[in-house]
Amino acid sequence: MSTTTEESLHPGLNLGEEHGEDHLEAETSVFGFWVFMMSDLVTFGMFFAVFASSTTALAGGPGPKELFDLGSVAWQTAFLLLSSLTSGMAVLCLKQEHADRVFPRKQLVFWLLLTVLLGCGFLYREVSDFIDMAAKGGPPTRSGYLSSLWSLVGLHGVHVTSGILWCLVIVAGILAQGVNQAWKLTILRWAVFWHFLDIVWIAIFSFVFLGGLL
Repeated sequence: MSTTTEESLHPGLNLGEEHGEDHLEAETSVFGFWVFMMSDLVTFGMFFAVFASSTTALAGGPGPKELFDLGSVAWQTAFLLLSSLTSGMAVLCLKQEHADRVFPRKQLVFWLLLTVLLGCGFLYREVSDFIDMAAKGGPPTRSGYLSSLWSLVGLHGVHVTSGILWCLVIVAGILAQGVNQAWKLTILRWAVFWHFLDIVWIAIFSFVFLGGLL
């Protein structure tokens, strides 16, 4: 690998020169996953478009002011934003020069499990809100607005659930096999996925919840 090629690597997409071949492999792998995530962005874009076109389709049913608990939504946002920080700490821990030694590996597992815990806190509040909305007469079948709302927020929730399960698989793999190249690249791809969900949630929080109440 030439010096020019190494210098062209993007710091956010690789591991650092101390990781050797893993460092060179990471950019192609993670960039390819970024491209894959753009298809998911298109999917969320379609759900946002459907929601935007259904904001007045209440069919005489309850609307945002009757259904939303902004305090609970704020808690969900806090959980997810903090989980973005802890996932970033996991990646920074991974990039340490001796990331395959025992102590840093324990740190890595700690940050990953803390991210899982925060993600579970987010899901708990979200499911509680869905149950509360249904109790207030706002199930997804009540109106076009509620169908699009449940679909958009629920789609994000399914993604968060997938991210949590993926992270648990990573932790199990690290504990069983150590921090080898496969798990290093998997952690980088998972981190891209998790940060993507944070960005989508900020859009949901701003457009769906704040926009609906204001």
